[in-house]
This record gives sequence, structure tokens and C-alpha cells, in this order.
Amino acid sequence: MGSFSTILRHADEIYPLIKLKLAIMKAQNQIPLDDPHLTLCYSLLQNVSKSFSLVIQQLGTELRNAVCVFYLILRALDTVEDDTSIPMEIKVPILIAFHRHIYDRDWHFTCGTKEYKVLMDQFHHVSAAFQQLEKGYQETIEDITKRMGAGMAKFISKEVEMVDDYDEYCHFAAGLVGLGLSKLLLTSGLEILTPDWKQISNSTGLFLQKTNIIKDYLEDVNEIPKPRMFWPREIWGKYVNKLEDLKNEENSIKAVQCLNEMVTNALTHVEDCLKYMAGLRDPAIFKSCAIPQIVAFGTLALCYKNVQVFRGVVKLRRGLIAKVIDRTKTMDDVYGAFYDFSCMLKTKVEKNDPNAMKTLKRLEAIERVCRENGGDLHKRKSYVNGETQSMALFIVMLVPLLAILVFVYLKHTN
Repeated sequence: MGSFSTILRHADEIYPLIKLKLAIMKAQNQIPLDDPHLTLCYSLLQNVSKSFSLVIQQLGTELRNAVCVFYLILRALDTVEDDTSIPMEIKVPILIAFHRHIYDRDWHFTCGTKEYKVLMDQFHHVSAAFQQLEKGYQETIEDITKRMGAGMAKFISKEVEMVDDYDEYCHFAAGLVGLGLSKLLLTSGLEILTPDWKQISNSTGLFLQKTNIIKDYLEDVNEIPKPRMFWPREIWGKYVNKLEDLKNEENSIKAVQCLNEMVTNALTHVEDCLKYMAGLRDPAIFKSCAIPQIVAFGTLALCYKNVQVFRGVVKLRRGLIAKVIDRTKTMDDVYGAFYDFSCMLKTKVEKNDPNAMKTLKRLEAIERVCRENGGDLHKRKSYVNGETQSMALFIVMLVPLLAILVFVYLKHTN
């Protein structure tokens, strides 16, 4: 019944959901079968991230293969870092040497769970596919893997105390991914880089990483055998004595205030992200970069002032993500989506929140960029429709469907 009520409230998402399902099926049929290593890589990619797999399927073959392998290598590195059961004396050397392991088809290390364990067990296929890439792609992937592994090793024994530590960790975990992707785009010859490309590429990664760290609070703090703690003490220390105290019901008010400050911190990267996307020339590359950024901003809007972050899972509806994928074609669409989610978040800001003024200032800056560059935002369809509009659409769709069913029934009875 819950699913049916969701359909009633968001009927405008039905068609995009159908299109998304068909696109996923099409992507599965596009897996290259002529190379066993790449075949396995695309299969692994669909297992560890269906959404990312769909996004990169739109890229040209050469760049798509490089990005697929790049993602899997960094996902494997991240799997080693995330596995809290691995002793530090074993984990740190693996992280530091991971950029050399990608050249060794015989290297093997079992860790992680479920689809991530499969990735690690099949990593020799990823290594083989990596060694088939053009030299320029290999050099970029090796460099980023080396820097990321060293950064992750540093934070195995270093806690995230200050906001600067938080930014540094997110740089190693995701900012470098943004830098690496930009260098892959440059190698492909499909894009040119602006003078500030390093800063804005880093910001795109930090924005995605901070969104994940915020929404994954409960999963990380409940990690067995020991929690993973990425929220900076400089922020959470204002509200509780221990980070895990945020999940206790008696601390709900303080927890939400802390959450709101974390979201506000993430918003500082949005203008750079918009600038980065506005500079992309190739339509397929643009879409593959834009969709994750829009989904991240929508997720932040959903997390803001949402105590459920400390109780369970908070994520965008699949139908809304499908709508984002379907509608995102130009930079005007991106400005429209960011404007919509900014307005949604703004309605949740309460004046008595300790960071209300900072939050509103950031949102106003984002909305100003969208208004100045996104054309007439009020003439376009909103990503965040009201339930009344969706219900009306559902009725419009339902009437012809019922008519067809009645016609079929009467024909059958006659």
C-alpha cells in the first residue's frame, strides 16, 4: 500500500521510472563481449553501482572504458579502507602500495562483503583491463591511486578533528577522483580545462563525499567491529561529548542542529560545482557529471533538519532520481534542479537554528547563480512537484487506462 500511495503522490515520476528501467536493460545489453576482462569489469560495475554504470554508458567507448576501470580501482581501494576488520599493520601497506598492485595481475586480497568482496576476488580482471588502456589514461589512474592510497593511510591513524582535517580527508577520498576524472577528460581530447580546474574539480568530489558522509552517519557509526567516524569534532563537539551520542533520542534537538551545520558546510562547494559543469562541452560527459551532483544536492535538501539521518536510511526516491536522469540535458536543467532543491531546503530553515544565517546566505548565493545563468526558472517544470499536481496527473493517466480495461472486459464477456 505504501508503494501505491507513493505513486499517487508522485505520478509524474511513473514515466521516467519506466524509461530508467528500459535504459538499465539497454546498458546491460551494451556490455562488451569481445574482451573477457572488460566484460567482467562492466558486470562488476553494475553490481557495485547501478546508477554510475548507467551514467557512464553514455560516454564514448574509449573514455567509457577508462572511467569504468578508474572507478573500479578506486572502489577496490576504498573497500580496503572501509573494512574495519583488517588490522592496521596489514591495511596501511596495502593502501600505500595499491598503485603498484594494479600492474600485477596475480595480486589478490580478500576483504569487504557482498558485491565488494566479489570485486576484490575478481580484481585481476580489473588489473588486466587497466593494462590495456592507453598510456595517458594509465598514468592518470596510477597517480590518483597512489595519492589516494597515501591519504587514506594517513587517516587510518589520524582522527578528523578540525574542519580542515575533514576537507583534507574528503580531498583524498573524493577530491582526487574529481581531479583524476578531469585529467581523463583532457586525455580523451573531448574537453579543455579552465585555469582553476584543480580547485573546482576538487570541489565536485568534496561535495559528493560530504553528502555521503552526512547521509551515512548511522551506518558508519554502527560499523562492526569498530565505528568509522568522519564528522569533524570541531563541529559535532559543540553539541555532544561523543559522536555516537547524536543517535540517542534524548539528543535529537542537538543532533539536528549538528546535522544542519554539516549540511551548511557542504553547501560551500556548490558554486564551484556549478562552474565546473558549466564549462563542460561534450553532452555525454556533461550529463554523466551533472546527474550525480543534482542527486547529491537533492539528498542534502532531504537530510537537512531530518532526524531520520540518526535513525535509519535517508535517500531520494528512485522516481525522483529517474526524473533527474530523464530531464537533465542542458546546463539550464542543472540550474533549474539546483534552484528547486535550494528552495526546498530554504523552507526547512528555522530562525532559531544556530547556523540559520549561514545556511540562508549560502542558499541565496546558490539561487542567485541559478537565476543569473539559468534563464526564466519559473517557466520550467519543477523537479519538486506538489502532491495536488501529481494527483491530478495520476487521474489523467488513470482514466484512459480504466477505459481500456473496461473495453477489454466487455469484449471478453460478449
